[in-house]
Amino acid sequence: MKAFIKRALIILVTVLLPLSTMAQAEVKRPNILFAISDDQSFVHTSFAGCRFVNTPAFDRIASEGVYFNNCFAGSPGCAPSRSSIVTGRYHWQNEQSGQHASSWLKKHVPFIDLLEGNGYTTGRTGKGVSPFQYARDANDSLWRETDAGGIAHSEITYIKGTPGDERTAKGIGSVNYFENFKYFMENVREEKPFFFWYGAKEPHRSYEQDSWKRNGKKLEDVEVPGFFPDHDIVRGDLLDYAVEIEWFDLHLQRMLAYLEEIGELENTIVIVTADNGMPFPRAKANSYEYGVHVPFAVSFPKNFPGGRIVDDPMSFADLAPTILELTGTSHDGMLPISGKSITHILKSKKLGVVNKNKKYVYAGRERHSSSRYLNWGYPQRVIRSKDYLLIWNLKPERWPAGAPQRIKPGTEDQLFPLYGIDDQGKQHSAWAFTDIDGSPTKAFIIENHEDEAIKPFFQWAHDLRPEFELFDAQNDPYCLNNLSGEAAYRKIEKEMKRMLMEELKASKDTRIVGPDKEVFDSYIRYSPMREFPRPIKQ
Repeated sequence: MKAFIKRALIILVTVLLPLSTMAQAEVKRPNILFAISDDQSFVHTSFAGCRFVNTPAFDRIASEGVYFNNCFAGSPGCAPSRSSIVTGRYHWQNEQSGQHASSWLKKHVPFIDLLEGNGYTTGRTGKGVSPFQYARDANDSLWRETDAGGIAHSEITYIKGTPGDERTAKGIGSVNYFENFKYFMENVREEKPFFFWYGAKEPHRSYEQDSWKRNGKKLEDVEVPGFFPDHDIVRGDLLDYAVEIEWFDLHLQRMLAYLEEIGELENTIVIVTADNGMPFPRAKANSYEYGVHVPFAVSFPKNFPGGRIVDDPMSFADLAPTILELTGTSHDGMLPISGKSITHILKSKKLGVVNKNKKYVYAGRERHSSSRYLNWGYPQRVIRSKDYLLIWNLKPERWPAGAPQRIKPGTEDQLFPLYGIDDQGKQHSAWAFTDIDGSPTKAFIIENHEDEAIKPFFQWAHDLRPEFELFDAQNDPYCLNNLSGEAAYRKIEKEMKRMLMEELKASKDTRIVGPDKEVFDSYIRYSPMREFPRPIKQ
């Protein structure tokens, strides 16, 4: 009898132990690698068909996973856009913690903190959620102490002039992103699931001009956006930009290969995107397609049917609820989330539009650089459907790219020359239109603004704009043909305005519901300031 019981127990253990092991494997929580470049527009991946940039890592995630044709950043500027990512809220809901170069308040808890509390090891390398001012000392008692993107692991760097310095252009940063990720995995992670934020500085300016020449690129391969003049200076500038996109992709490629080597890639959700559009005139710091429409791809071999391209509009506010759902993490402790999880889209097998109930996503901007009188911004609110983009310029009397003249430092009223052009005909980027990053493209357009062939490009980038702009984004991705007010689009415009206003009210946008509708212009900026003359009519 005892022998029978013993044999029965052995059989029971033999049967149940594998089942138990299988159950544990099934509930193993996914890792997350979140990779975000700095200033890259949606068209600039080889997966999207761009001929002058090569992005094998992005292409792999997009082809093996889910590629979103219509992903929209929270803002066309880095700080507010990244704020939207980690809070799941529109930047206008986050007070100064949604504004460029202001302070981050403790109450705006990022989802990364909750992952940490739910058993994940978290970390990052490179750029986190910035630029923001975090707590400096005990006097900043209401401010967060550490970057909202997680604890940095960026100590491993390239050293100029040494054999290991493989950087392909002088503008590329010193952080060795891959080696820092590897260090995190081998020395910090332990046996826990991980969330890792890979935030490249690239392709943020400045670039080494003509670095493309030693990187095997050709001027004839460039597709020049329709809001730029087709000139070799512009083509070369775009190729220097491409060099830095490829640097971001190279380190991602190494991270993927490493995860595959150690057997973790199958259980890792990889998310790849950019914080806003390219750092060129009429792109970054603008809510047109090339400013807020960004590349976005997600891969999770274990659970997301791959090889799919979907057309659903999604926004950065959707990322926090998605990641919380995928990791089984409660949002308790965060302020109310405005975004909606896209997990059902990721797990679907459908192509095209998966969720027909979600027609619109939202974005906006306030201030970018220090570019106007008293640090005023250029407030915009944006609604995007699969096909149309509506922009509401709340202060159309302000210069969209920044004031055309700046007060000379150390004086009260002495002005730099108009448009920042000196007596030699050279444009100085820091003297005018400072919401546009300094670049050969910016200088070329401004220096030649009186040329009849160049004048339209100057006007598109710098002139005052109407209160409302409506574009057929699928057929006019350059956003050059404003359809607002046209009879044929009256019904579309009316509905989009109504839905935008409803969302702004529901999210308690201070610009709309008050009490202080101008509060965004009052938040302190902790980055360098410029002085500008008071506008005559503003």
